[in-house]
Amino acid sequence: MNCRRCRTPLEKPGDYCLSCDAANCESVVIEFGDRRATLTMIGFEPERTGDDFDPSSLVLGETTVTAVPDDGERTATMYLRNFAGRVADEARRKRPETVYAAGERDPLREARAQLHYEFYRVPDDDPVGAVLERRGEPALATVEMPPGEKLGGSHSTLIGDRTGMKAVLTAAEHPHVKKVIPGPIDAGGQGSQSGLRAKVTRADQHGNVRLLLRDGSSVQENRVVTTAGDRETGERVRAALNEVLTDAGFGEDGHG
Repeated sequence: MNCRRCRTPLEKPGDYCLSCDAANCESVVIEFGDRRATLTMIGFEPERTGDDFDPSSLVLGETTVTAVPDDGERTATMYLRNFAGRVADEARRKRPETVYAAGERDPLREARAQLHYEFYRVPDDDPVGAVLERRGEPALATVEMPPGEKLGGSHSTLIGDRTGMKAVLTAAEHPHVKKVIPGPIDAGGQGSQSGLRAKVTRADQHGNVRLLLRDGSSVQENRVVTTAGDRETGERVRAALNEVLTDAGFGEDGHG
């Protein structure tokens, strides 16, 4: 494959061109298995497309990353970091606008932590097809601000103390979150022995959502202002927030 701007040959499909400082890959789709990950590179859509345009023509190619066999001396954590790190390195070669991922949760979670791009989980059954269906959707604005600076409102207390704060900051760290406004605490809920749990509820007509924190019999509803402008795009943010909360161990099926 050659660079789309200067036509310099690229080592791998979708690589960022260092000769003319140009991106050739709009997004990367990663399918994670236990010991193998497949990266599919998606190119930029032409400014003008006809009715007969085939979205699959945007696929630039695939790259497979295989985990280094465990020699019995490394811990499971080291093995996971090494595998996810090699996948992340491959994605960084492309400098994509967005990374989409599907498959095994543990390497996906570790790769998300190592990649500083917009990162979304997509359905496991056909991740590339799901991404191609999203083409044409408006890109959401991002907020480059430390998560702690996104907290506001008249209620400063969070249930769960440090654990509650960690859950809120996990959500606030998402680039499509503008602000998190803690709400009052309701201590009359149904008790739970599973520890603090967090869940983001359906988006409203403006694309904003609610972050529900539950800890024992206490419930707190926190307003989350997002960069989405309508319910449909707000639902995309909601799904992404619930995914990162689950990965952090705060989801309703989590273990944190």
